[in-house]
Amino acid sequence: MSDTSPTRLLLVDDERSLREPLADYLVRQGFAVTQAGTAAEARSRLAENGPEGLFDLVLLDIMMPGEDGLSLCRHLIETRSLPVIFITARGESTDRIVGLEIGADDYVVKPFDPRELVARIRSVLRRSARGAPPADDNDLYVFENWRLDPLKRRLLDPEGAVVAISSAEFRLLMAFLEHPRQVLDRDRLLDMVQGREAHLFDRAIDNQISRLRRKIEADSRNPEIIQTVWGGGYMLAADVTRQSTATA
Repeated sequence: MSDTSPTRLLLVDDERSLREPLADYLVRQGFAVTQAGTAAEARSRLAENGPEGLFDLVLLDIMMPGEDGLSLCRHLIETRSLPVIFITARGESTDRIVGLEIGADDYVVKPFDPRELVARIRSVLRRSARGAPPADDNDLYVFENWRLDPLKRRLLDPEGAVVAISSAEFRLLMAFLEHPRQVLDRDRLLDMVQGREAHLFDRAIDNQISRLRRKIEADSRNPEIIQTVWGGGYMLAADVTRQSTATA
């Protein structure tokens, strides 16, 4: 997305009476909005834009006929690194934590003030931008034969296969890669990864680390790369180097 082009949102909600007025409001706030009434329609809109996609963020209802929002969110995590905000009537704290653990970046409960939603969209986009490298930085992060391309947000295993990670997992891994062999306590990780929504995420950060371990550790039950420091937090117990994409 260029500095002058509008932020591109994919709004997925089967409730037309909410979706269309919300889309109109977001357009008036300067966003470009594409609507989808079902998960299947959302998949079609995403497929039309290719694997890299033309969207900057997805607003996603959970309760929809057919495939629900949780399933679609998992698909997004598996296929592309794209921020997701759930917009749903399910407001119980357990529902919020499940949504965040799956990989969503935020969770807004209906009915909501559209101005609050806009503020949360901008907050998520700021966090995503803060976790991204400068545009002219093409170096890969290399650790234990794993490679992370921060521009494409693509994680490659030692054999060169792509391992899908959510945008929240990307920010978590970046936090470790930028502070190798340093103990990072939960409060610092929460601030670096979740920002203003840390109060919702404090019970889920351990689960996010467990998810990341399952992807990069040979044995996630006996982790060697991301180690627990009892009473202190977590540490990336690996050396990190930078490799130019020209030689990768």
